[in-house]
Amino acid sequence: MTLRDQSARVAIAGGGLAGLAAACALSEAGFQVTLFERRPYLGGRASSYQHPSTGEIVDNCQHVLLGCCTNLLDFYQRTGVESKIRWYDNLTFLEPGGRASVIRPSSLPAPLHTALAFLRADCLAFPDKLAVARAMAALAPSTPRDQGETFLAWLKRHGQTEVAVERFWKTILISALNEDLDLVSVPYAAQVVRESFLKSAVAGRMGIPTVPLTELYGAAGDYIRERAGEIQFRSGIESFRSHPSEVRIAVNGQEQISDYLVLAVPFDSLKRVLPDSPAAAPLSEMLGHFETSPITGIHLWFDRAISDLDHAVLLDRTIQWMFHKSRIQARQNGKGSYVELVVSSSKGLVDKSKTEIVELAVRELGEFFPAVREAGLVKSTVIKEINATYSPRPGMDQFRPTPITAWPRVFLAGDWIATGWPATMEGAVRSGYLAAECLARVAGNKASRFLVPDLPASGFMRLFG
Repeated sequence: MTLRDQSARVAIAGGGLAGLAAACALSEAGFQVTLFERRPYLGGRASSYQHPSTGEIVDNCQHVLLGCCTNLLDFYQRTGVESKIRWYDNLTFLEPGGRASVIRPSSLPAPLHTALAFLRADCLAFPDKLAVARAMAALAPSTPRDQGETFLAWLKRHGQTEVAVERFWKTILISALNEDLDLVSVPYAAQVVRESFLKSAVAGRMGIPTVPLTELYGAAGDYIRERAGEIQFRSGIESFRSHPSEVRIAVNGQEQISDYLVLAVPFDSLKRVLPDSPAAAPLSEMLGHFETSPITGIHLWFDRAISDLDHAVLLDRTIQWMFHKSRIQARQNGKGSYVELVVSSSKGLVDKSKTEIVELAVRELGEFFPAVREAGLVKSTVIKEINATYSPRPGMDQFRPTPITAWPRVFLAGDWIATGWPATMEGAVRSGYLAAECLARVAGNKASRFLVPDLPASGFMRLFG
C-alpha cells in the first residue's frame, strides 16, 4: 500500500451502526474518514433523544444483544463502552396473572444447557415441551436451506403444538426478526435458534445497555475524531458520481470530493441517491424486492415501583417485552418506575393513536404486574419505527447485495446487505466491517481484516461444526 493510498479520503454516508463500524475500522487502518449524518446525533435507528413532551431522554427502541454477537462486542470493545452493557443469564417468561417461568443455563453441555429449566417451565405443558425439543433436534445439526417455505409452515410440518408456537417460537423469533412467522424464511429463524439457544450458554447471554443509546454510540464518534476523522451532522448525501480516480458527492447542495464512498444508509434511502444510469439498474431492481416491518416502543412513567424485575417476556398479549429502565439504567425516578414496552412486527399498532396504544399497554401490563393497577401514570410516550427493519421473507437472500457495487470506489453497508445475519445490530456491524475490508483491498491493503469470527460451539454442538 502506498502512502497516498494509506491516507486515502473515505466518505461514509450514515451514522448508524453500519457506518460507525466502517468508519472506526477504516480510521484505525489509517484512512482519512469523513462521516456524514443527516441527524444531529449518531446511532441511526439505535439512538436516543430528549423527547419534547416528556422532557425525558428516551431510546427510539430498546436494543439488546446476545453473547453470540461477536462483531458487535468487538465494536463495543474498540470504542471503549463494553462496561456499559449489563449481562443477564436468566430469561423470565410471564403469563397473564403473573406466574413466572425462568429459563437459565445449567452445567449440562450444549445444547442441553437450558434443558432442566425448560422442563420446569410452567408456561408450557409436557406435550408442548416435547414438540419444541423435536424441532430443536431437527435444527441442531445445520441451518436448513431456503426452499421458499415460511418458518410457521416448517413448525407445523414438524408437529409443533399451538401453545408451543404461540408461547415459545413466536415469543423468541418475532422479537429477534421483527416479523410474523408466516412471513419469515426458515434459514433466518433457524440461525437465531442455533446461535442463541443451542450453540453454548455464553452465546445466549443477553446484554442490555445501561446508558441511553446515543451516549453508547457517541463514543464511536470520539474514536473516529481521535484518529483524525471528521463527523458532519445535519449533512445527508444527496447523490454521487463515481469517476476512475475519485468520487464526487453532493452534501446539502455542495459538492465534495473523496477517494472512496461507503453508503451505509437504509435501503429505501439508498434508492434516492443512486444515479439514474444503466449501472445502477441491477441494484435498483434488487432494492425493489425489500419490504419493511415496524417496531413500537411504549414508554411509561409510574409514580411507584411496579416490579423488581429488570426485564421480562410477556406472553399471550400485544405487548411482548418489558424493560425496567429505571432499574437497568439506574435512573433516579424517586420511588417510581420507568418502563419501556416493546412490540415487534407491530403492524396492528401503526394506525392507532398514542392514547389508544398507551391505554392498551397499561391495561395489559396490569395483568402481569398487579402494582400497575394501583399506580398513577405520570407521563407516557409512544415511538413508532414504521420502517424499522427489512422483512426477512423466504427468498430474500438472493436480493441482498454484497458490499461491492458497479462503481469500483463505492461500497455498501447496512443490516440489509448480504452479511449472513438478519437485520440486527450484529448484522449492521458485520456489514460495516465487510465494507471496510472490501474498500481496504481495493485501496491496496490486502491484509486488512476487521470481521471477527463467530463464537465457537461448545459441548455436543461441536460435533456439528
